[in-house]
Amino acid sequence: MMLDALVNTLTKYVTLSPEEVDIIESLFIFRSFRKRQYILQEGEIARFETFIVKGVTRTFEVDEKGQEHVLQFGLEDWWIGDLYSFLTETPTKSNIDCLEDTQVYQITKPNLEILYERVPKMERHFRIVIQNAYIASIKRVASSLAKTATERYLDFTTQYPQIEQRVPNHQIASYLGITAQSLSRIRSQAHKKQQ
Repeated sequence: MMLDALVNTLTKYVTLSPEEVDIIESLFIFRSFRKRQYILQEGEIARFETFIVKGVTRTFEVDEKGQEHVLQFGLEDWWIGDLYSFLTETPTKSNIDCLEDTQVYQITKPNLEILYERVPKMERHFRIVIQNAYIASIKRVASSLAKTATERYLDFTTQYPQIEQRVPNHQIASYLGITAQSLSRIRSQAHKKQQ
């Protein structure tokens, strides 16, 4: 059942035979993490690319003043990790922790290379995933430079529907680059406009 979630995502862009699904199953590792447990911590080398089956994660960095800056949330059917650290085998500056009990499938860099070799169409899948992630990253930077806090909040609620029930307000505010008080005010104004 858990593997179905991974296979369904992998078949968004390619068709897989039962034999190819068996290869995939042999190369991925299933893991469970508890709420507040880290999947990756600053200073480690990212050894896995991670697919979320169930749960919510937060990718963040900590500045020299100890302030956390949320870069991304991860939800069901999303890939998370530090691709730069994963590919270059250098220490990450990011942290990834679980905001809920979380279940994932992970693949190592050597196993990913084996996957590309044994199921070449998986390169197409991951190329599309990386392209989409790059586009989302560029859009996020442009949004943070050009949009108001209210516009960023509305974009966030579109990108992450129902996440407000799963993630603490101060972390959403950090992701948006605003204070928790500003987020509260923006939400209040948005709800008044909807009525």
